[in-house]
Amino acid sequence: MRWHTRGDNCTRAAALLTLLLTVAAIGCSGDDGSTDDGGTGLVWEVAQEELPGALLSVWGTSPNDLWAVGSRTGEGPLVLHYDGAGWQRLDASAAGNVDLWWVFGFAGGPVYMGGSGGAILAYQDGEFSPMQTPDSSPTVFGIWGCSPGDVWAVGGQEGGSRGGFAWRLDGQTWTAADGFPTQASLTDAVWKIVGRSCSDVWMVGTAGLAIHWDGESFGGVERVAGNSLFTVHADSERFVAVGGFGTGVVIENDGSGWVDASPAGSDPLVGVCLADGSAYASGWYGSILRREDGEWVSEDTGLELDETFHSIWIDSAGGVWAAGGQVLVRPLNRGVLIHGSRGS
Repeated sequence: MRWHTRGDNCTRAAALLTLLLTVAAIGCSGDDGSTDDGGTGLVWEVAQEELPGALLSVWGTSPNDLWAVGSRTGEGPLVLHYDGAGWQRLDASAAGNVDLWWVFGFAGGPVYMGGSGGAILAYQDGEFSPMQTPDSSPTVFGIWGCSPGDVWAVGGQEGGSRGGFAWRLDGQTWTAADGFPTQASLTDAVWKIVGRSCSDVWMVGTAGLAIHWDGESFGGVERVAGNSLFTVHADSERFVAVGGFGTGVVIENDGSGWVDASPAGSDPLVGVCLADGSAYASGWYGSILRREDGEWVSEDTGLELDETFHSIWIDSAGGVWAAGGQVLVRPLNRGVLIHGSRGS
């Protein structure tokens, strides 16, 4: 098994400069390859590596029903499914030549996958079906729903400078959400969405964007951080959003407002996931953080990976999955997926 080692400071600086310039211009061991971190009791191992594209999202309904999606730049979507026995690559050519940025669904289906060109795929009973959406120009960066009858999709232009939107599913058709703030459409992208219920939903995006849905209407555009917030997730106690460029940003909201909980000196963060009793975040250069006693601390996976973990998921058995690859610059490649499980 080949490991990618963390790049030197020059390489890291060059990658950061490239990303910042792009955003300015356009506006979630042992000999067997596993390791026990000794703190949380998680044993970490590489589940997939050197994939022909990057993985951008991982999600599932159970430890035996997991999905990971992404992109093979110029060659169409990358879709993997785990059934408890092994990972299988599925043919998602029905989507056309698109990048898939997010996956979310429901036990027994449907499972929705959103991506570039305003694309949303529905997977049900072994078949992919492209869905009708209001616009084919933006990218769908996030999907979430409180029930199969109440599902949202959010996104914007890939660079984040404009085009922010929120769509809602009406039967088999996606429609623009009434009352979505015009300001976000003109100046921002919405990266992700999540709710604790149908009437307590947060969307986050560029320049610290945060928008709340109370079940009836949108709140105004708030700026709750100084940098982009790439992912938001929640459990029964709080919402957490992560992001940042030079260093990682973590903000939390227990219902009384957003507060800064950023750990000192962490790499920029891209993914976050909460389950009652545990919370993990993922980011650049293979970094993983966990929430412990109200603080965010580094999780030592023992896996020397240079890829960025774009998404992280906690399954119902307490296992943690982080998906990513080379996602900071194109081509999107070197897909990787790691898994942390409880040691026996």
